[in-house]
Amino acid sequence: METLPLFHRLSGQPVLVLGEGEAAAAKARLVEEAGGTVVTEAGPGVRLAFVALDPPEPVVEALKAKGLLVNVPDRPDLCDFFVPAIVDRTPLLLAVGTGGASASLSKALKERLEHLLPASLGALAVAIRQSRETVAAALPDVPARRAFWAGVLAPGAALDPFAPHGDPLAAITNALAGGGEAENRIDTILIDEGGADALTLRELRLLAQADLLVQAPGVPAEVLALARRDAARVVGTEAPEGSTGRIVLIALQPHLQD
Repeated sequence: METLPLFHRLSGQPVLVLGEGEAAAAKARLVEEAGGTVVTEAGPGVRLAFVALDPPEPVVEALKAKGLLVNVPDRPDLCDFFVPAIVDRTPLLLAVGTGGASASLSKALKERLEHLLPASLGALAVAIRQSRETVAAALPDVPARRAFWAGVLAPGAALDPFAPHGDPLAAITNALAGGGEAENRIDTILIDEGGADALTLRELRLLAQADLLVQAPGVPAEVLALARRDAARVVGTEAPEGSTGRIVLIALQPHLQD
């Protein structure tokens, strides 16, 4: 790795933001959203600084001499740390960074992840945090707890992170009581002229969760590339007899069929 990804607690902490214009304003908003306090002087307790000045070099040199870690928008050569593209499902956060190589690439990946990850992920994370003591009491053995969480969070299981959850706390309670079996279901995706670009958010999630893909002849490779890589695949129009788990039938709209 070229950089070490970290999550920094900023609640109540002063963070230096210098400059004017949208670049400085964006960093100030980010600091405040994370619970930090924006300051304009490098006083006691300040450890992080965002410098949106032109030219930035003299101020950056002075701040680094004081031991501050500095970020300068669009100047990766001057940065001690980088601000990633963020997928926010508080308290769950996903950060996508390229070490300053390309903010556009980070943004593109963030947008794809936003479509794939359900809004209920934050509530799922909260429910898991609230259930840790209950699960620990029921499963005092550490390997057993690890196996429990791995099982319920597996693709197609009771707490599959790629599936929306209306009441994740109840799902955890049910799974702990032995009712968390993976569901068996069949969904169908009809491919139109737009191909992969026309897939809905629900259809993307179905592809990400699938245990078995049943693909009609002629389904574009770009669509299949969005599915779980370890999902079993067969060519046809019906699921094989005895198939279980989450099955996704991928068919072409009638006007696209030969």
